[in-house]
Amino acid sequence: MILPVYKDQFLIDKNITFLNFGSFGACPKPIFDEYIRWQYVLENEPVRFIAHNAMPNLETSRKALGAFLNCHHDHLVYVPNPTYAVNIVAKNFPLRPGDEILSTDLEYGACDRTWNYYCRKAGATYVRQHIGIPVTSKDQIIEQFKKGYSSKTKAIFISHITSSTALRLPVEEICEWAKSIGLITIVDGAHVPAHIPLDLSTLKADIYTGACHKWMMTPKGSTFFYAKPEFQDMFDPLIISWGYEAAMPSHSQFLDYHQMTGTRDFSAYLTVPKAIEFLKDHNWTEVSAACRKMVQDNYPVICDLLGTQPLCPINDDFLGQMCSTPINCPEPEKLHQLLFNEYKIEIPVFRHGDKVFIRFSVQAFNSQQDLDYLFATLKTLKTKGMF
Repeated sequence: MILPVYKDQFLIDKNITFLNFGSFGACPKPIFDEYIRWQYVLENEPVRFIAHNAMPNLETSRKALGAFLNCHHDHLVYVPNPTYAVNIVAKNFPLRPGDEILSTDLEYGACDRTWNYYCRKAGATYVRQHIGIPVTSKDQIIEQFKKGYSSKTKAIFISHITSSTALRLPVEEICEWAKSIGLITIVDGAHVPAHIPLDLSTLKADIYTGACHKWMMTPKGSTFFYAKPEFQDMFDPLIISWGYEAAMPSHSQFLDYHQMTGTRDFSAYLTVPKAIEFLKDHNWTEVSAACRKMVQDNYPVICDLLGTQPLCPINDDFLGQMCSTPINCPEPEKLHQLLFNEYKIEIPVFRHGDKVFIRFSVQAFNSQQDLDYLFATLKTLKTKGMF
């Protein structure tokens, strides 16, 4: 499959070598056109749209998403981003002094900050259990993660795919273990929908959040927050608005609390059915597989160039459509700007703890030439002493 045939489907500047799909995704034209259509519908009659039609339209969208994720649509609400969803969970979690939330030291920084804030406020502890890198097996990750458990642990919080290290963690097995000992399971799946398979009916996650605006390719600010029915009443809304003591409550407090929060542009949420249609029409399962192969074929190349090694075994158990490797760079922000300003390469170079990582993503519009250009550029910058 020649992936760049999809290049004209996207609005990305053709002068940019875009290797950072993982951060915010990008919209294909048909999905973006649907976004604009909904904005026109909204502006054509704003009162009718927001006051009367928003909830039915959201229900239609949630039904499509529920079928895609294999869960009931009433167990999903839309929120702007995964960090927003994690804030709902952390703010409302019944923490007491001495309690612990078990996580890893590979999590997304904004979510680390969220849990640190609410744990400290409650006198609890956010445990960032160390996961050794490079990882060698699922069992290694699971066993290291379990070492962070204690009698004070009340829940686990874990990424399905990590951000800076781009690792697919064995969340299925970890959730199975956590539920077997009575822990609440909370999963940050920001990178997962339409990236790797996700079935919420079989995954033993009590709470899950995933971005639609990344690999599902909807417009920005579109994410789902899923909670099993027995946990839904735990979560007060971040914004108290019309859904609290609603004049005309729906059948679900969960929906009322988190969807009826005042004036918003719902357009991004309403493109989800079109995004799912686009994925099906373009046989995205095969497209994604081709992208993963390109990542796996090129991962050793960038590691050899940088004098490092892959962070994991190179297979589908650990990698999706992006990979990350350490880079010995004292000023990652400067390197990032140089790559973009001088070479027109959009790629993240970021700090995580005491390490710096460079991560490339591959989407349908990318080609081997894109990666070859990246490698040639890095080789040039290496000779200039940039890292």
